[in-house]
Amino acid sequence: MFSKGQIIFGIIFFIVFAVAIGFTYRKDLKLHKKFYPGSIWILFAFVAFILFISAIKFFFK
Repeated sequence: MFSKGQIIFGIIFFIVFAVAIGFTYRKDLKLHKKFYPGSIWILFAFVAFILFISAIKFFFK
């Protein structure tokens, strides 16, 4: 489906993108803690909702 070059490009792109996002997040960590306290709970709620939808799909398949 994908050529070997496309797969390699995708893997390298993902790694570089993840590293760039990580550096940016670490750089802005103080601002996040100051202006967005408690935002981690929104992330947990979102992940829980996705897991809940997946569980429903799995059980009623």
